[in-house]
Amino acid sequence: MASSAEIGKGKRPASPAEYRIEWISLVAAVIGVLAGIIAYLLYDLIALCTNLAYYHVWSIHFRSPENTPFHYWILVIPLIGGLFTAFAAKYGSPKIKGHGIPETMEAVLTKRSRINAKVAILKPISAAVSIGTGGPFGAEGPIIQTGGAFGSLVGQLISTTAAERKVLLASGAAAGMAATFNTPIAGVILAIELLLFEFRARSFIPLVIASTLGTSTRVILLGQHSMFSIGDVDFDVLHGLPYYVLLGVICGGAAIGLTKLLYWVEDQFERLSPVIHEFWHPVIGSFAVGIIGFFVPRILGVGYDTISDILHDNLALKMVLLILIFKFTALVISLGSGTSGGLLAPTFMWSAALGSVFAMVVDRIHPAAHLAPAAYALVAMAAVFGTAARATFALIVFAFEITGDYNAILPLMLACVIADLIGLRFLPRSIMTERLARRGVSVPGEYEAVVLKMVRVGDVMRTDVPAIPADMSVAEVAARMGGARPHADAKSPREPALNLIRGLPIVGKDGELVGIVTQGDVLRALENDPKGTAKVVEAGSSPPIVAYPDEIVFDALERMLHNDVGRLPVVSRDDPRKLVGFFNRSSILGAWTRQMEEEGVREHGWLAHWRGLNESGDSEK
Repeated sequence: MASSAEIGKGKRPASPAEYRIEWISLVAAVIGVLAGIIAYLLYDLIALCTNLAYYHVWSIHFRSPENTPFHYWILVIPLIGGLFTAFAAKYGSPKIKGHGIPETMEAVLTKRSRINAKVAILKPISAAVSIGTGGPFGAEGPIIQTGGAFGSLVGQLISTTAAERKVLLASGAAAGMAATFNTPIAGVILAIELLLFEFRARSFIPLVIASTLGTSTRVILLGQHSMFSIGDVDFDVLHGLPYYVLLGVICGGAAIGLTKLLYWVEDQFERLSPVIHEFWHPVIGSFAVGIIGFFVPRILGVGYDTISDILHDNLALKMVLLILIFKFTALVISLGSGTSGGLLAPTFMWSAALGSVFAMVVDRIHPAAHLAPAAYALVAMAAVFGTAARATFALIVFAFEITGDYNAILPLMLACVIADLIGLRFLPRSIMTERLARRGVSVPGEYEAVVLKMVRVGDVMRTDVPAIPADMSVAEVAARMGGARPHADAKSPREPALNLIRGLPIVGKDGELVGIVTQGDVLRALENDPKGTAKVVEAGSSPPIVAYPDEIVFDALERMLHNDVGRLPVVSRDDPRKLVGFFNRSSILGAWTRQMEEEGVREHGWLAHWRGLNESGDSEK
């Protein structure tokens, strides 16, 4: 018979991600520095490509293509970027096409956070050539994908679990985002919302370290300034509150329009495939960019200077309106064709133009409003992309980090969540997850606590499972499990039949737990002894692996999985031989049922109760 010290000594799986957080944090620090260097190199490579393509000089001084002295070259130069992307996608990796974040998400969800080394090399190069030749993209998407790729490669180089590798991938992506825009907090939050789908210390700590060091490296190499700046702005929170609400509604509609139109354009290019090979699609998209850029050159390239002009209210209504229309058009055509580049910066440009146009138009219709176009431009930037990407919190923080103005918080929060509300109602999937859904990849819609980590075993354990006396024969237990006759000792008609229970606890003469017997144990015993004369305690498992009423369900489930058992007797911690319940698969389902009831069962409130009392009193009268 098992001693009390032996009971419950089940194997427990090691949790490297919990015990190696110091090691992963150290590796994340290296990745953060590396991502900061990558951001710097990519930024310089874009500048070099731009200068070579539009100014015919060897320089890494960043200049916009709009001021090129070779204006007619604008019709041709974007084709170079399209051709380069086409060759790199065909002979390198098709993962370099697009803005990169969905591909990084796919690696996390379906490939155990493994990214091919080709992506880490080809993505930044193809993006630099595409943007440098006038592609209307930003550098942040490629940097996020490249930083994530390097994080994944480091995780593949050293010995890591898939969970640790996911943290390293996200650390590289967060550091890349932070190093691009000098926004370390937003980089962390964006990685949590789009890549990790969890908020745990084991991932949060390495993320913060990587983002901090990535930003610090960027400051050393590029300076403290952001990619674009905003002047002193009067957000006029109280007076402008109704206008921010209206802007939030407009931005929600704009995010829906961007997502639907982008994938509609992708569908049109796919329909061209039988006629025009897929190889030529980026070339067609780049040619369209060249035509648009010839007439509105401000839409070419990353456009950080144009974003700054909008945020400083330096542009007239006509120019801002042109940017809004044609930057949006160039973006959806080129990105929908499969050209390589980031989505964030171009969306910032045209959505900033949207907010600025909104403020200017309102002022013209109602001059007493006195809206500041720069304030509404900043709010629109965060609201549109936050809604389209389902990363509203990250974009609120992002916009605040850019301004450093606490007066921006209230309008940002209000407009962004209203836009997000519109997006949730009319946009089933985000601009990031739509492509994955078309590939059959399911993406977690939102972060939520695991219910199995919130419920105790004692809340869901079964107390109606009858124990088997240790001296009962195997034949008798088999007869009862097979439903040959009802349980003779049943105290209640509600007690379950033994043939519904695949495992039962075994107790001694004094009611102490001595083991557990399953249908498999009984069948094996009958093979050796067809008459079943052996005692059930000899056929069952002794000592059993147990659970405790005060431990969480997740720990008990983990013990079941690691020991390959389907049920656990529940014993008291004060007396490990005292059986108090039974934990099995139905108990786990009970935890989920409890959550479903909390979310789906609407209880009567005080008002309904009071109304019922009044109606009862009236009927008595």
